[in-house]
Amino acid sequence: MRALLFLDTENESTGISSLAKAVSFALAFSFLCLLAMAAFASLEYDWNWSAVYRYKTKFIDGWLVTIQVSSVSLVVACLIGGLSALAARSPFLPLRYLSKIYIEGTRGTPLLVQILLIFYVFADAAHLDNRYVVGVLVLSLFSGAYVSEIFRAGIESVGSSQLLSAKAIGFTPYQTFRYIVFPQALRRSLPALAGQFANLIKDSSLLSIIAIGEFTLNAQEVNTSTLSTFESFFPLAVGYLILTLPIFYLSRHLEKRLAFDL
Repeated sequence: MRALLFLDTENESTGISSLAKAVSFALAFSFLCLLAMAAFASLEYDWNWSAVYRYKTKFIDGWLVTIQVSSVSLVVACLIGGLSALAARSPFLPLRYLSKIYIEGTRGTPLLVQILLIFYVFADAAHLDNRYVVGVLVLSLFSGAYVSEIFRAGIESVGSSQLLSAKAIGFTPYQTFRYIVFPQALRRSLPALAGQFANLIKDSSLLSIIAIGEFTLNAQEVNTSTLSTFESFFPLAVGYLILTLPIFYLSRHLEKRLAFDL
């Protein structure tokens, strides 16, 4: 049993058996379930799942909208972040400072304020009435600023000695970036990118304030109709976990695939 529950840190690289992982996970999960059950038992709460179950289609529709909005925003945020990271390193100073103002201004203000400002001021001035397009734009701009900083940090983490070595053996700037900088920067940026992508999915819940029918807004409407608060928001938590957990596992898988010995 000790061999199943304790990890030999000196031989950690040899791996852990599937049985040890299963037993350890079951113990940890059971402990958390018992803790949650004890906490809810103290509330003496009357569960009313049947009332919420009638709105299952509304939950599914909101969840699908969240997937669509988050997926498009994720792609656009990566494009904005990449371009902004390049602009921040541009020798053209006005472009560099424009990028810095965008990054620091976006990271320094709440997303809620940005949603209201862009939707009710800039989108209205541009006669853009589609809430979903505005929602994607806001999420993309907000996450793009963080993605830009993640990219910048990843690029700057590559040692100057490697860049000089690449130049010495005749690599062009493109070859240096493609074969030296990009693989290392990507691997070092993956954990932070995974966290930011998960945050983007969760941040989409704030789009409910401009009446976008995503997961959180629909859960709030179900709660209003049924007055079953916990039953309405438990599916919300599970739905977001289903979306975010694969991102973390994919990130770890890619880290292992891109790993190399220095």
